[in-house]
Amino acid sequence: MGFKCGIVGLPNVGKSTLFNALTRTAAAQAANFPFCTIEPNVGEVSVPDERLDKIAAIGKSAEIIPTRLSFVDIAGLVKGAAQGEGLGNQFLANIREVDAIAYVLRCFENDDIVHVSNKIDPIADAEVVETELMLADMESLEKRIGGLEKRLRGQDKEAKITLELVQRALAVLQDGKPARNVEIADDEKKAFKELNLLTSKPALYICNVDEDSAADGNEMTKRVAEYAAEQNARSVIISAEIESELSQLEDDEQKEFLETLGLEEPGLNRIIREGYKLLNLQTYFTVGPKEARAWTVPVGTKAPQAAGVIHTDFERGFIRAQTIAYDDFVELGGEAAAKEAGKARDEGKEYVVKDGDIMLFKFNT
Repeated sequence: MGFKCGIVGLPNVGKSTLFNALTRTAAAQAANFPFCTIEPNVGEVSVPDERLDKIAAIGKSAEIIPTRLSFVDIAGLVKGAAQGEGLGNQFLANIREVDAIAYVLRCFENDDIVHVSNKIDPIADAEVVETELMLADMESLEKRIGGLEKRLRGQDKEAKITLELVQRALAVLQDGKPARNVEIADDEKKAFKELNLLTSKPALYICNVDEDSAADGNEMTKRVAEYAAEQNARSVIISAEIESELSQLEDDEQKEFLETLGLEEPGLNRIIREGYKLLNLQTYFTVGPKEARAWTVPVGTKAPQAAGVIHTDFERGFIRAQTIAYDDFVELGGEAAAKEAGKARDEGKEYVVKDGDIMLFKFNT
């Protein structure tokens, strides 16, 4: 399953530097001028999870395979993108293809790095990006109304549901709020998702700070945290400069470098985990002598669909799933002990997978 988180922001806020560090590549050219990134760069990253190492040690697994997320570095946006300014049309098309949006906001002063607006104001930067996305959403919704009203006159029930959602979303957008603030009932979620609104995507605000602010943030990051809460989003603090240096070091050297800065872990780990949460994802595990592996599924996934992530035949021929809770597996010391203690359960087609489940699927070929 492919899950993509798009990295967006104004030019020269540190997007490409962050992407390079995130993916430990130099795939995204970083330079001190606008529109350095034109074509979106895509990089896959492992989701850090200490649980995987623990179950691999217990299962004496020869290989450890973590779950992964894709990050997309998207071209810098400027005011007027919704009307095609700068690389606007391409920018908006690229955002439609991702599952969540990470806004990189400049929260540091540096006279040597130009800012497209000639001032450092992360909230204003966020509002420029969000406004352009909201304008694009409003235009998209307004274009739908005529066709939906025509279908409604023909007694089309689906058109009635969609039109109500369109009008509700427009009201929220016209009030200056992103579409993720639209209240949606469970039975409306599918139809709402099909509207494919840019501002309905989960959002993470990444505060790019200087080295001195990496541990505790600064006044600008506090403002961003408050803004994120108002926008029904999340925020995280990171120094792209530090992460860039870290990406060049070996693991042992990384740990020593982080300690000198008063940091417990790379900021990128937090971004990856937040991206995982943003997309409402969870992890289940499979473990054996050959490999211990993490698998990504949306929260609420049932056992057959979880099996299908491994192989479509597993879902098609699903019989049952042996399930052991992570805490039981670790506490008891593995599958055999869990079985003996009655902690290995056989679950059927209606079982909803829980985060951390260790699973073994039985299926017909």
